[in-house]
Amino acid sequence: MAGKIKNILFIMFDQLRFDYLSCAGHPTLETPNIDRLAAKGVRFSNAYVQSPVCGASRMSFYTGRYVHSHGAAWNNYPLKVGETTLGDHLREIGMDAFLIGKTHMKADEKGMERLGVSRDSIIGARVWECGFDVYLRDDGLWGEGPSGFYDKRRSPYNEYLKARGYEAENPWAENANAGVADDGEIASGWFMKNARKPANIREEDSETPWLTSRAIDFLEERRESDAPWLCHLSYIKPHWPYIVPAPYHAIYGRNQIVPAVRHVSEKTDPHPVHAAFMNNPIGQAFSRDEVRETVIPAYMGLIKQCDDQMGRLFAYMEETGRMDDTMIVITSDHGDYLGDHWLGEKDLFHDPSVKVPLIVFDPSREADAARGTVCDELVEAIDLAPTFIEAAGGEVPRHIVEGRSLLPFLRGEKPDDWREFAVSEYDYSATPMAGELALEPRDARLFMIADRRWKFVHAEGGYPPMLFDLEKDPQELVDLGRSDEHAQIIELMYERLSRWARRLSQRTTVSDAEVVARRGNPYATGILIGVFDEDEIEPRWSEKYRGPARQRFLPDSD
Repeated sequence: MAGKIKNILFIMFDQLRFDYLSCAGHPTLETPNIDRLAAKGVRFSNAYVQSPVCGASRMSFYTGRYVHSHGAAWNNYPLKVGETTLGDHLREIGMDAFLIGKTHMKADEKGMERLGVSRDSIIGARVWECGFDVYLRDDGLWGEGPSGFYDKRRSPYNEYLKARGYEAENPWAENANAGVADDGEIASGWFMKNARKPANIREEDSETPWLTSRAIDFLEERRESDAPWLCHLSYIKPHWPYIVPAPYHAIYGRNQIVPAVRHVSEKTDPHPVHAAFMNNPIGQAFSRDEVRETVIPAYMGLIKQCDDQMGRLFAYMEETGRMDDTMIVITSDHGDYLGDHWLGEKDLFHDPSVKVPLIVFDPSREADAARGTVCDELVEAIDLAPTFIEAAGGEVPRHIVEGRSLLPFLRGEKPDDWREFAVSEYDYSATPMAGELALEPRDARLFMIADRRWKFVHAEGGYPPMLFDLEKDPQELVDLGRSDEHAQIIELMYERLSRWARRLSQRTTVSDAEVVARRGNPYATGILIGVFDEDEIEPRWSEKYRGPARQRFLPDSD
């Protein structure tokens, strides 16, 4: 090992479950390349995202702040123009920050216009792209319907495919995310029955190899450069549509699927919010064994392809010496229920949704003591931003960044005052479920508090809380939120939620050190509030206010 971190490779997979890696205990899915990275670094087994939905979660990763602070609470909610991002922090200490792949960033166009920030300027481009300098951005959802494209920007991936000879107007939809039916028709991946089919694309042209190739291009271009960088390599998969090219479509079968974590009792008098999500079309679909048996092998195949591409990327880094001076992180923005708890997608706070894989490889000598270990401390997604700032040699601005650096754990140490609980939030006010529950937008919100024993969820709108005993019920099948026997636990969790909500999070323009410095004697600047007689203070404080009057403008007295 080189003994010092020069660069940071921040890899994120979209919708990758925390337990769908062989190093995390999956019994049939093989991920040897990711496992090897875990064997050289630290795997965090209790890593929680700050929101179980793409956009809000990613904005917390990129700012180091809770959703409660940055306000971008759902997909395509703009990140406020004044929020400081990871790229901003790193550039202050001499490290560039680049993007390859997805951010789900929605720029605050109105805020930029109000402040006169042009998108065409360097600063404006960075504000528009969540603080990154874009090497390549592709958010990976090029769906198209009667109203046009879901994503109105150009698709670099579609342009690449057309240059490679794919003739479709939207080859993302027609090739990368579709197979071919027996009658020669398009077998779209949007229809989950087609998940067993191979995607109609050369494997090397599919999304995951394409982004890996762009990452290698990026690394190759910087082989001779001494400038340190962070590269956020953000993959589109294994996010739906659930379809994968050959040979990955046929590697796994229904006999290799892990049984669903669910019980019929969950449908008996369920929490109203849980019931609303169970009854939506996604929950109803993934409650069917046919759907799980068709989709999950494809999901596993997508992960296997991701792992193979990690092998390709890491081999290049080893050949070029980049493994010796680059911190590497592998994580995800949230998980995927896949039928657990009668749910599909993400959204709520059971482990399959809110927990993510997190593996950190630190090449420095100081990390030798912790290599190959598993840390079960409560870790949050916002902890990566301060970790990167410290790894780059900077000091974490605690008045802005709310996470805590993981460097001590990477080096075999544990802070004495590590967090007691993790927090996650979900604003579902823009979903049909909020409408079905007849909730005002301000009431369609959930807050999770999780410690080592308990997971608690507060639901706005007058609903009871949810509570799970993770020790006795690790699969989270029994909701104790309405149990009188657990009133004290619920009271403790509400106290923690209240304490968290009262944290100082909005004074981001003045640091604690600056605040303390302002506690000095105000007399030094001539502000003599509370002084009755000049003899009550030292003469030096009132020097500017004593002596003969130079002129007299008072009216003559009688």
